[in-house]
Amino acid sequence: MRFFGSAFISLLAFAGLSSAKSSSGDSVLVLLDPSLDKENFSLFFSGLEKRGYDLTFRAPKDVAPAISEYDVPSFAHVILFTPETKSYAKDITPQSLVGLLSEKTNLLIALSPKQTPLTSLASEFSLILPPPGTPLVSHHPARDGPPTVIPVPVSSSPIVTPGTPPVWFSGAPHALGNNPYLVPILRAPAESFAADSTDDSGADAIVDAAEKGGEGLWAGSQMGVVTGFQTAENSRVVFAGGVELFSDEYARKELSPGKPSGNAALARDIAGWVFQESRVLRIDSVTHHRVNETVAPEMYTTNDEIVYTAQISTYNSRTSSWQPYSGIDDLQLEFTMLDPHVRTALPPVPGSPGTYQVQFRAPDRHGVFKFVVAWRRQGQSYLLSSTTVPVVPPRHDGYPRFLSAAWPYYAGAVSTSAGFFLFAALWLAGDVKGEKKKGAKAE
Repeated sequence: MRFFGSAFISLLAFAGLSSAKSSSGDSVLVLLDPSLDKENFSLFFSGLEKRGYDLTFRAPKDVAPAISEYDVPSFAHVILFTPETKSYAKDITPQSLVGLLSEKTNLLIALSPKQTPLTSLASEFSLILPPPGTPLVSHHPARDGPPTVIPVPVSSSPIVTPGTPPVWFSGAPHALGNNPYLVPILRAPAESFAADSTDDSGADAIVDAAEKGGEGLWAGSQMGVVTGFQTAENSRVVFAGGVELFSDEYARKELSPGKPSGNAALARDIAGWVFQESRVLRIDSVTHHRVNETVAPEMYTTNDEIVYTAQISTYNSRTSSWQPYSGIDDLQLEFTMLDPHVRTALPPVPGSPGTYQVQFRAPDRHGVFKFVVAWRRQGQSYLLSSTTVPVVPPRHDGYPRFLSAAWPYYAGAVSTSAGFFLFAALWLAGDVKGEKKKGAKAE
């Protein structure tokens, strides 16, 4: 019995380790539109619960549970599946949702072709939506379903698992602005376009919008259907053009007989990224010191040889732990005072996981400097670190007594001094002519 008891405990421990959890928390608030059936999203919601998330459901107009109390978020993540909702409770506004992001709460938002408060929120994140009532339409490839239900090939993205099959999509596309914080996840097919009717007629609003925004604004693969955004604080938000992307109907809908769609896999990847399970990095610590020393000095002297070290780790959702990470090959270190005086590569140290180290010489200029590591890549957590140190000139007794480059000046000074002393000696020791003759006459 003792053996079976210990085996059961080990099994439970293994099950706990195998469940994926977020690096920023496991509580999730789900705002579900009353027009949607919760059971039609059972695969997506049950998948989140199996991965360790605690889901709380609420209608958009309900006042409890509150999304935040005293400006403190009550949940680590918020899902808004409200494509038909045009009015929310007082605690849910575009401004409050932006405030949640500033408090490092992650958002998963499903849009729709209709005009809703979330439409104006999307524009704050450099997403340009077409006029209301203009869903994405495509007639290729030929199929039996309506042209607004489109199989979308999964393009290469740092977030999506390679080899994911095409997914079914129905909803509104959006154009992407020039904001560098945008993370494209799924783009529209090349032959698709936005239109206000399925027979391609009466699309005057689209033509006007295209003329204002540029040719091809609402057509082709330049449009996005699922786009992420990562703030400077590393909180994340994903805008999906249609809530049906996460539904059981589209997850079970086959692309062709015997070929399942990739909706379930894509939904899992989207949730894993926006809830900060995947592609999460952090700088654990940084150290700096002179060569052949181990303790950071209070100040450096110009031309000192400095060693800078950074420890970086990544989050492993399978074990819910942080592990050393040495997979960054383009990390840089800047030693700045207003402008970078030194910019050098910060490579990983072979045989030391998670350790990045570089040695460089302090510039021949004194002042207040900063060690700066600023690494920003699409889809990855931003790595930012800044450490301030003073750099001073050498002490009065810290300069070299003789400089090899100054030997000509030394030789000139010595030769001038020697010549002066030689001339003075000859002048003083020489005989003064005429004095003896004058003395003889006096006798």
